[in-house]
Amino acid sequence: MHLDHLLAALPPEWPVDLLPEIQRRVSTMRTKVVVLDDDPTGTQTVHDVDVLTGWSVPELECALSDETPVVYILTNSRSLSGLAATRLAHEVGANLLTAARATGRPLAVTSRSDSTLRGHYPVETDALAAALGPFDGLLLCPFFLEGGRLTVADTHYVVEGDQAVPAAETEFAGDAVFGYRHSNLRAWIREKTGGAITADKVRSISLDTIRRDGPAAVIDTLMSLQDGTPCVVNAVSYRDLEVLVAALLEAELAGKRLLYRTAASFVRVRGGLGPAAPLQANHLWQTGDGGGLVIVGSHVARTTAQVQQALELSGLCSIEAHVPLLLNEATRQRELARLTDAVDAALCPAAGAARDVLLYTSRELVTGADAAANLDIVERISTALVQVVQGLSRRPAWLIAKGGITSSDIATQALDIRRARVLGQAIAGVPIWQTGSESRWPEMVYVVFPGNVGGPSALADMIAILRQSPRHHDSR
Repeated sequence: MHLDHLLAALPPEWPVDLLPEIQRRVSTMRTKVVVLDDDPTGTQTVHDVDVLTGWSVPELECALSDETPVVYILTNSRSLSGLAATRLAHEVGANLLTAARATGRPLAVTSRSDSTLRGHYPVETDALAAALGPFDGLLLCPFFLEGGRLTVADTHYVVEGDQAVPAAETEFAGDAVFGYRHSNLRAWIREKTGGAITADKVRSISLDTIRRDGPAAVIDTLMSLQDGTPCVVNAVSYRDLEVLVAALLEAELAGKRLLYRTAASFVRVRGGLGPAAPLQANHLWQTGDGGGLVIVGSHVARTTAQVQQALELSGLCSIEAHVPLLLNEATRQRELARLTDAVDAALCPAAGAARDVLLYTSRELVTGADAAANLDIVERISTALVQVVQGLSRRPAWLIAKGGITSSDIATQALDIRRARVLGQAIAGVPIWQTGSESRWPEMVYVVFPGNVGGPSALADMIAILRQSPRHHDSR
């Protein structure tokens, strides 16, 4: 459907700006929004909040004790098997319950996952409910404005150019691990639960309700939820989310217990965070004397188009990692050594003028016989990229990691991040972190670049912004 036609058929937005009231409520309620992020790209709408890569009770108690309204816990569960993701979610949930009791801080727990519906649903939310529940309802809200993900009449769309494409008709629905057949979210829930929850058992908050009737009508729907009923949220704008959040805050005050499975846009509004201006080059910085480093693991078509444009930049050393060689035990170590040496040589001024480096995996997709085999391939490729970064002798001026699993593994395994600060975004939907003091390269600018976000020039644009940032030879 043409995007303009889809939007023209909708009623006008609710006329009242509700964000100031949401912010007041968030401040008085002191509820901490805890986001379990199945890859680090979920920070793509927020600013000035922390990301944890560990979830021990002491770490969670510390996070719950500060007054910031939102904290992210990076689980990277999308890279795990369903069983492992279930165990992890239950562990985090149990630790959160212990930390919340110790600190007296009320929680609003969000399971943040992919805006194109890939991830371990329903096992993750089931595990959280078992650890933290019971809950009256589960709100499913995959709307993500910055990435062009809209939900209308319970159908989820991905905006491609001037077209709104039903999600099941996009490449994302063909994911080797998390594929699906339905764009209607009621039918999608039935599909993902193996028929345990039928479409007629799923509730919905329509755009007519949100835009014509406002928060009071949404409250009525929320208050009617019981026994963990899933409820689809329709939204195409941040004002739609404001109506939803204003209502759910009232419902929570009235004692309703809600669990959330959402994309990134919901988190910003639920936390009462206002929009932030895009970060400019002078808000960022370079460290050390070397060039910048870009690591690309994502294989979606959007990433490939972005890599092709980035390769046209001058002063950029491109290095292709040959995936078949990395997957073959006989050739893996030799290929890893070649890649590490090549990146080191380009980054190192002693070998001549330092250059920025783009290390990307070969573009031909390699798949296995089943979902488990595909997850194993993804893990082995990501581990190889981590090993390259671990083997570098010089600190890059900045680092971009492209792809959710890639950026998570680089953060936790190559950079040893335990706590990072989300600075904001320079490009819509692309979060920029400052690495923590405990990390391998402290206070470095680290760009977490989702594979499925941005136009063809987005990666090249991000590199250009970082190239213009001032250089700092000591820590900020």
